[in-house]
Amino acid sequence: MDKEINWLLKEKYFGKPNKNFYKDIERLKAGEPLDYVIGFIEFLNCKIDLSKKPLIPRKETEFWVEKAIEEIGRVFCDRKKHGFSVLDIFAGSGCIGLAILRDFRKRLPAGMQAKVFFAEKNHKAIEQIKINCSLNKIKPARYKIIRSNIFSNVEGKYDFIFANPPYIPKKNRNKLQVSVLNFEPKLALFGGSDGLFYIRKFLKNARNHLNLNGIIFMEFDGSTGSPQVPPQKKKIEGLIKKYRYSNYEFHKDQYNKWRWISIET
Repeated sequence: MDKEINWLLKEKYFGKPNKNFYKDIERLKAGEPLDYVIGFIEFLNCKIDLSKKPLIPRKETEFWVEKAIEEIGRVFCDRKKHGFSVLDIFAGSGCIGLAILRDFRKRLPAGMQAKVFFAEKNHKAIEQIKINCSLNKIKPARYKIIRSNIFSNVEGKYDFIFANPPYIPKKNRNKLQVSVLNFEPKLALFGGSDGLFYIRKFLKNARNHLNLNGIIFMEFDGSTGSPQVPPQKKKIEGLIKKYRYSNYEFHKDQYNKWRWISIET
């Protein structure tokens, strides 16, 4: 707790405590996540406001998104396109799409543009995305927000699709930290009994919204599982084959756990 209090004092109050600081300490003692109390988090050089209480961006997500952005850079240079489009689905705070927009804002030559479409069904998350686009000075022409239950209102095709779906099995809820379970949005955490409810729907339809030679990047449960409960990785591989994706690769995060997959069409 002392470490969290010191970090709160430094990040939010710049080392100068006041009456609100002591109120925030009570919030921490009640179990509220530090990032919510501070009010924002850094994600790949973006400032992500958390005032609407979206899912807090994780370091694991930051790690793989950075790797995916590097891959986009390589693919983009190879194709020499005039620009590219990205669908950030299950967008939450918008951190993934914002990281892409910010990274490519200076990287692309004049006349070339990356445009991100944020797809999210929760109205609070949609408001959060608007706040974060404004906070990070993203021009309105470079993004669009779509209220959509997975692909229900998504039209057209994209060069890249990023997905961080709810993937925690409900049976594992007792394994979560109390602060996560009590304060973070459950709709952004749980993916049905086996954690694959949204992943199944996503993979079934994603290819219909991907341009030729496009790439899907998706996060999934990085736990290793057990002989009695096979890892999510194996089940996802089965879904990939079922829906006839052929070129794919699983990747590990910075903690050496399987965490994300890239799928090319």
